[in-house]
Amino acid sequence: MIKANSSDFEEGEVDNLSDVRYDLLAEIADKANLTRSTVAEILARISSEKFDMFQKNPEDFIHHCSRLIKEQKATMIVEKLSYDMLNEKYDLDEIFTKNQANIDFSKMGDKLNKHVYDYVVTDSGKEREFVDKLDLSEKVAVYSKLPKDFKIPTPIGDYNPDWAIAFEDGTVRHIYFVAETKGDMSTLQVRASEKIKIECANKFFEKINSNISGDKVKYCKVTSYDELLSLVN
Repeated sequence: MIKANSSDFEEGEVDNLSDVRYDLLAEIADKANLTRSTVAEILARISSEKFDMFQKNPEDFIHHCSRLIKEQKATMIVEKLSYDMLNEKYDLDEIFTKNQANIDFSKMGDKLNKHVYDYVVTDSGKEREFVDKLDLSEKVAVYSKLPKDFKIPTPIGDYNPDWAIAFEDGTVRHIYFVAETKGDMSTLQVRASEKIKIECANKFFEKINSNISGDKVKYCKVTSYDELLSLVN
């Protein structure tokens, strides 16, 4: 059953003189990859108050309904999702140097000591602060900002963790794949689609760990270096 709250829809105005006509069932069925009858059954369960929003802003209503339906579908798929290991291997140089062309050097900071390269491009002041703390940390052995081609396939699109970080504590090495967030990690701040991708990433790395006997890898989503360090400790 599709549930929606007031934050899922934004009210808007539509010109009453518009000649645009919408085939509601066909539009949503096409976007959500469902049959018209299934869409009709879903819409029949939406409150009249929410359904009235279709009259005020048809395009927005169709967009949000389609998104909610796809997210619910993905959630059900993720419950049964599993990853299989392949025999393919990638050369490290290919992974990290393939997309080094056309770098915006204005976004590079000072020379680094523990990154796999001397410099790294950051997208914000918050990300630069994250890099600075990684580079100065005595616990960090080596780290890298992952290239955009490092993707985890999920039912709702590819997912790209931001960082790979190796911590050393005596003879123990902790390897973390990290997705750094740009804001609050509270439930209300994280989009449903992102939550689904996080669940997929967790399953992805669980599968990797089940097939290696050495140092295990961990995946986490954090807002700062201090939060990451608390997980390591």
